Amino acid sequence: MKLKTIDRIMLNKAILFITCTLLAFSMQRVQGQIQWTPDGNGYYSFSEQGVKIVNLLDPTKSSVFLTQQELIPTGATQPLDVQSFQVSPQGDQLLLFTNTKRVWREHTRGDYWIFNRKTKKLHQLGAQHPQSNLMFAKFAPDGMRVAYVFKHNIYVEYLADHTTNQITKDGGKGIINGTFDWVYEEEFGTQDGFRWSPDSKKIAYWKLDAHDTRNFLMINNTDSLYSFTIPVEYPKVGMAPSGVSVWIADITTKNETKIIVQGEENQIYIPRMEWLNNSSAIILQKLNRKQNHSEIILSNTATGESKVIHQESSDTWIDIKSRWNNNDPSGWDWIDQNTKFLWVSEKSGWRQIYAIDLSGKEQRITQDDFDVINIERIDPNHRTIYFTASPQNATQKYLYSVNMNGGKAKRVTPQEYSGSNSYTISPNGNLALFTSSNTERYLGGAVIALPQHKQLQAASREIHAKADESKVEFFQVTTADSVTLDGWMVKPTNFDANKKYPIVFYVYGEPASQTVTDSYGIGKNRLYNGDMAADGYIYVSLENRGTPAPKGAAWRKSIYRKIGRLNIRDQAMGAIEVFKFGFVDTSRVAVWGWSGGGASTLNLLGQYPDIYQTGIAVAPVTNQLLYDNIYQERYMGLPQENKADFIEGSALKYAQNVKGNLLLIHGTGDDNVHYQNAEVYINALIENNIPFQMMSYPNRSHAINEGKGTSAHLATTYTRFLKENCPPGGK
Repeated sequence: MKLKTIDRIMLNKAILFITCTLLAFSMQRVQGQIQWTPDGNGYYSFSEQGVKIVNLLDPTKSSVFLTQQELIPTGATQPLDVQSFQVSPQGDQLLLFTNTKRVWREHTRGDYWIFNRKTKKLHQLGAQHPQSNLMFAKFAPDGMRVAYVFKHNIYVEYLADHTTNQITKDGGKGIINGTFDWVYEEEFGTQDGFRWSPDSKKIAYWKLDAHDTRNFLMINNTDSLYSFTIPVEYPKVGMAPSGVSVWIADITTKNETKIIVQGEENQIYIPRMEWLNNSSAIILQKLNRKQNHSEIILSNTATGESKVIHQESSDTWIDIKSRWNNNDPSGWDWIDQNTKFLWVSEKSGWRQIYAIDLSGKEQRITQDDFDVINIERIDPNHRTIYFTASPQNATQKYLYSVNMNGGKAKRVTPQEYSGSNSYTISPNGNLALFTSSNTERYLGGAVIALPQHKQLQAASREIHAKADESKVEFFQVTTADSVTLDGWMVKPTNFDANKKYPIVFYVYGEPASQTVTDSYGIGKNRLYNGDMAADGYIYVSLENRGTPAPKGAAWRKSIYRKIGRLNIRDQAMGAIEVFKFGFVDTSRVAVWGWSGGGASTLNLLGQYPDIYQTGIAVAPVTNQLLYDNIYQERYMGLPQENKADFIEGSALKYAQNVKGNLLLIHGTGDDNVHYQNAEVYINALIENNIPFQMMSYPNRSHAINEGKGTSAHLATTYTRFLKENCPPGGK
């Protein structure tokens, strides 16, 4: 019931444009995906010359690592269009990813090529397979082999003679090896589902049994004479998840060992798994179906025997994703010569970092009473952990450091960088690529030295808000329920406090996204054609309880089993407080949102029709029982136990109360929030004789951005409806 990437686009129109098109240093692959050089003083980047090494200490010493000419396969005339690459552990070969195709959200399927730096030759891996069908190829630690996934089976190719060994043979028709089903990827961020052992002799991999997971059928009516269906393995809330198990494949003996994990396979989740450095054991995390009990398990890879070394339970849910930047759960954070690992927990009331040894004994590292937002880098050389936090202002973000021995954290970001600050820190812990952003300015492409935060290279991109445009103002309101909400507001140009203006609320409201942040682009609305402030609108967003703001676990967890009720009341009561400012025309009140925000929009129209007269809901979940099981059950429980909570929090229940102007927008090819949601809600509106407007986008996904002219048409539709039903201008 969320739209992680697209919601950020909504919030950060300008910053997204900058990140995608303007950043220096060819940083299109830097944030979260940078390929560092072995010494950590530079990174590999793409340029017109080929693959380049960017030297951060001295840019004049940057060099070409792989030329465009070297990227031309034998018999071809054009170089490979490389999307990403890996350097072998020995540094003598490159694994190139090209000709990629999207799987769900990201391009994770394509072709892989090996470039041998000694022979200067290119070789395509798995050339016997159809094009653009290999996934997650990676070198064995010894650099002699590469493993990859093809059609839910794992293969190993030997680089010396290019012979291939098929590791699993049962993939397909409901069995998934080495990768995941739709819902695991969407809700846990898991994609790559296998791991090489440190000694290169074994592969540990996930196996999902999706035989009992029903396909949701999307229908394509436009691309052929006869329509056809597109099946998506999609477990709805209340449906059992795919059965999950972990297996060990011995590459030499071809023997397989199943890891013994207690519990029914279709009633548990295993979102994390990694090898110990001795190649004789793996470590994994198991969650129960309700995701409120976590176990960390050590497993012997020879026998499959397992033991639980650490457990944690919660009255609500355990937020396992709070640790992972960019929703990537790969890897395990080892410290102290691999005898301990770092873990993040909210059990103290704050999101804190702990160290846990292999017997399960834990030590709390961060001692301050504020939330860790994200761990940015673990620097064993200096025994330092860098993380982001914002103790005084939940709309901002700063870099902090703490010693691995534990203690009070120290702020690293200088005071002059007010707002939201982002860091990509080198593995050596000495350098970082630094971005600073607030509503007034954006600084990108700077290089700093840590821990002093000494600037080595100034920001290469500096953008400031225009002097004549309306500024974003932050404020707080305290509702009738004694809840204090953060908010931002953009007032009309040439604002006159003696006039009354229409107001547009932007809402999300669920645990997957925060809307009120002090960052460049906040207050912009990419769906509005023109300038909302210049046209005379007040634009506002409020942060209700239950969103992932760094305000403590109680704030975030208060929404448990109350999505669609607690967050909706907070928004409505907050709106009433905003009206008390005196310059809002309460006869012209609009609200809009996308995905979870679309659901909030419909709930606000249905539960508080006397407050909101106009709503635009994009791709909303209208009935919580129609969304996926991992997300909805995490925050709402199991419908087998408390189905009433799902019904009471769904916009469908309140459709009969809608009085105002409604525009419902949905893509018919939405694999995330199915078009089914729109149709069941439309039926309820029809049944109650409630007029509305509808715009469906054929075969468009949750992002509604595929196809020529789609984004422009969406903006035109949105803007026209808003202006007609919530006219701009002061009165």
